[in-house]
Amino acid sequence: MIVTVTMNPAVDKTVEIERLLPGGLNRIRKVEYDAGGKGINVSKTIQKFGGSSVATGFLGGNTGKTIENVLKNQKISCDFVWVDGETRTNTKVFEKNGAVTELNEPGPVIADAKLLELLEKLDRLSGPETLFVLAGSVPVGVDKHIYGDMIRLVKKKGGKVLLDADGELFRYGLEAGPDMIKPNRVELEEYAGFQREASEKELLKFARRLLDRGMEAAAVSMGKDGALLVFPGRQVKCPALSVKAHSTVGAGDAMVAALAFARDKGMETEETIRLCMAAGAGAVTTVGTKPPSMELVRKLMEQVEISDI
Repeated sequence: MIVTVTMNPAVDKTVEIERLLPGGLNRIRKVEYDAGGKGINVSKTIQKFGGSSVATGFLGGNTGKTIENVLKNQKISCDFVWVDGETRTNTKVFEKNGAVTELNEPGPVIADAKLLELLEKLDRLSGPETLFVLAGSVPVGVDKHIYGDMIRLVKKKGGKVLLDADGELFRYGLEAGPDMIKPNRVELEEYAGFQREASEKELLKFARRLLDRGMEAAAVSMGKDGALLVFPGRQVKCPALSVKAHSTVGAGDAMVAALAFARDKGMETEETIRLCMAAGAGAVTTVGTKPPSMELVRKLMEQVEISDI
């Protein structure tokens, strides 16, 4: 069973305009609304793959109800903790030249009792057959150690964890020993303490060091430069696939979904690598934060180039 945890979900509002005019009138050409937040995006992608997951985290108000209704309509199981306040709406403004401006709301403040309720829920869902995906930001006021606390909690009962976070959330989460991680290049450089852009060799060396702690996989996404994927006994570089890009938003979430789905289905390393690269590439072709179709992902899997390093 896969459980995705989204502590700070959102309705993603994507608007398209010709050119952003600060301080002036901007006429919107197209608007898309999606149930979003990193963990929720992972659940949506897993559903497209033909898999299943349980989506949990915090929801509040009418926006929260909208998100839950969207997920249920997509036949995604929901088990959220309901909180006071309104789940946020994040607005992404896309210009014709490809520039993106993001306006993200902070979201509701989470009471201690509600945080405890979520931890108790994760404890009930934990077990040797459960893979938890901890992804994204946390609400205002929630301690940055929270992912580390969650990892320790579920691992006591044999659960596995895939961590996708940044900054202190990533740092403290790593201390608790997740089983898989999906940092992007900047996140790994920040954690490793690089004061400049690290070379691929340096990134690989550091990712390998993390795996030596006992992890199963580390996928380092590098945008147009592709990705490094490290597994026990194998490490590879894959160049980015050539696709008609619409938005890079959600590409990392699709790769996380691929890692989780592949592990849940017991896929071999080669197939896992191809699925991760194809899912990420497919996601950039969609509007908003919609996941790619499995038909497109299968076609892209055949185009993935894998170089052992």
